[in-house]
Amino acid sequence: MPKPNAAKPELWVCETCKYSKDSDECNGKRGGQILFETINKLAGKMPGRESYDIKTTRCLMGCEHHCNVHMRAPGKICYVAGSFAPNLESADAVLDYFHKYMASATGQVPYKTWPQGIKGHFVARIPPFAIVNEENLCAIVNEENNI
Repeated sequence: MPKPNAAKPELWVCETCKYSKDSDECNGKRGGQILFETINKLAGKMPGRESYDIKTTRCLMGCEHHCNVHMRAPGKICYVAGSFAPNLESADAVLDYFHKYMASATGQVPYKTWPQGIKGHFVARIPPFAIVNEENLCAIVNEENNI
């Protein structure tokens, strides 16, 4: 059986999010698309970029907010945050927090170290997803097969 790949921390950006509470687009682009491009460009200038993934998704279903992001990593609490302006200031705050999140063993970041631009933007806190590796995958399969 091939070994599962170790998952990298991921920052997901909703590419279909509105530009703002009252406007869907700016210059023909959705706010989420602009925020993704800004985050990706800024992250490309930071050290350690290869240690995590930045991805887009069509919808995080946080439509009462705009410019939603989702942070997740194996064994860590996951977060959804939204209502960001699609600009450099927001991208910097999201990436600053995400780097602190990645450095934390549990995903919890002490409030006193949060960048100002992330405060008040959290939408959901999600329990960690399971880490599946060859050892515990075999245990799960054996348990299911009563071995």
